[in-house]
Amino acid sequence: MAVKVSAVEARAQDSLFVGHCSLSGLEGQLPLLWPTPPDVPPCPKKSYRSDYQYLGFEELQEPEAWATLSDFDLVLRLVDFSGLRPVLAQRLGWTSAQGWRPFDPVSMFLLQGWQIVNGWTRAETLRNLGDARYADYARRFGFRKDVYPTEGGLRHFLTALGHHSEVEGETVTVELDRDRVVEVAIQYLNQLLAGAVTLIREASLLSPEAWNRALVCPDGMLHDAASRLRCTSVRDSCYQPTTAGQRACPAQAKGNRGCDCDTLACAEVCKVATPRDREARYVWYSGSNQRPDNPNRSTDPTQKKRKRGRGRYGYRSLPLLLADPVRRFHLSLLSDFRPANDHEAVPATALLLQLALFYPDMHLDTFVGDAGFGTDLVLRTVYRLGARRVVDLCARKTDKNKELWPIRGYNDKGRPICPFGYAFTANGYDAQRQRYKWFCGQVCLQGAEPVVCVEGACYPPKECPYQQPDLSHGRILNIGETFADGSMRLVRDVPFRSPAWKRLYHQARNASESRNATFERWKLKRLPVYGGLRAKAIAYLADTWTALTTLARLVREATLATSTA
Repeated sequence: MAVKVSAVEARAQDSLFVGHCSLSGLEGQLPLLWPTPPDVPPCPKKSYRSDYQYLGFEELQEPEAWATLSDFDLVLRLVDFSGLRPVLAQRLGWTSAQGWRPFDPVSMFLLQGWQIVNGWTRAETLRNLGDARYADYARRFGFRKDVYPTEGGLRHFLTALGHHSEVEGETVTVELDRDRVVEVAIQYLNQLLAGAVTLIREASLLSPEAWNRALVCPDGMLHDAASRLRCTSVRDSCYQPTTAGQRACPAQAKGNRGCDCDTLACAEVCKVATPRDREARYVWYSGSNQRPDNPNRSTDPTQKKRKRGRGRYGYRSLPLLLADPVRRFHLSLLSDFRPANDHEAVPATALLLQLALFYPDMHLDTFVGDAGFGTDLVLRTVYRLGARRVVDLCARKTDKNKELWPIRGYNDKGRPICPFGYAFTANGYDAQRQRYKWFCGQVCLQGAEPVVCVEGACYPPKECPYQQPDLSHGRILNIGETFADGSMRLVRDVPFRSPAWKRLYHQARNASESRNATFERWKLKRLPVYGGLRAKAIAYLADTWTALTTLARLVREATLATSTA
């Protein structure tokens, strides 16, 4: 029986990883320089109330540093963030040297990252910043003694980042169908993620296979808003002033009590609409990790079944993750941030279409997703991007009707079925022609039983035209974008639940679970800020710092592996 090797052990046994990614391997590249995109203008501000400067990595020459310093501490020593200054200035909306004298945006970025990775509140962060015990952090962030931002300054930083993440008129077009399109705003806070990913690539932490045959997976995470829910039916209209007559109440439209929108208390904004989280929405989340064969489930048919799940009020982050099956870690490539009740198919499609914008040299090979992404929109987009579709099935009740399988030509798992009810055998994926090959193998002449018997047919079916001796494989099918009937919902470029499908699905799902676990550890399941703009900024910053701390963790592993070799 083969011994399972952990991800850490596997990386320690990877001579290329240890040789290239340890301190000794990286020393000639240090510090890693934050990349500034060529189209980003220089920062217009000429002076700041703080002054970030890279302070070196000499401390890392001491072996004990790798055991005592946190991942965040290592990042401060491995990376020179000076190149991030113009990127942040653009995202903060700075267009002129005139006006107030702000803090260095890099100082604020590092301070905000310090808060995120420690799970602190703003008050705790600022209190620690002024504490003598943390003087080295203040120095490395670039703050001068007793010249620190206020809580209002931190709020303004996040609000500005969230507000300027979108640029008017810069969108990606998502084709819902032949007649309908939707324009999705490009989120330029993804520049932060792209910068962190570039650093990881420059440090050779990613295997070449991970980039040249990219395995990507979207997976949304719900975040509870800082505000408390008042009404589950709140919509955008609830935040609009009344005009002529009564504002329509969405709660009353559902048969609930709602509120009296014609009263003075509701004249400007509905009195039960949460004022500080206008973009947050309510959703009933029924997702569950509970086994379908749960032993605690009652067998009494008269017992009322409890509705699974619970209500959530807040937002949804949607990262597009890259899994590295060789080095066994993951990164967030791009992300989106929306109200909790928004569906994921459209933003996920928009993220796929933006990969070429942020990562033009990456080759997309496989897209993995749960059943929520098994829509024609996502499946069509993935196929047209030249990638394989490894997506859980979005099932329908009619799929279980076996009598339909020979008629439509495939079963409930997307496996081709011949007109006489025999199942086809998989014969591999043709990447050049982008289609999966199947053959019947004339199993009807070899005593095989059909998966479904067709009424009126005789067995073996003598009328089948593919029983000729010269047709050793029988009938051959090539399934591309759709089945012969034009349906796409059950088409998969890797047979559903085959060993290859399970391997790819497992690799991608591990990536999404790890990201969500990091967010929970950093206390981001419930957001620490009010308002959609600040919440968006926090989510993007957290994904960026997840990538940066991953960089530090892997360099630490490689360095420690050299010392024990």
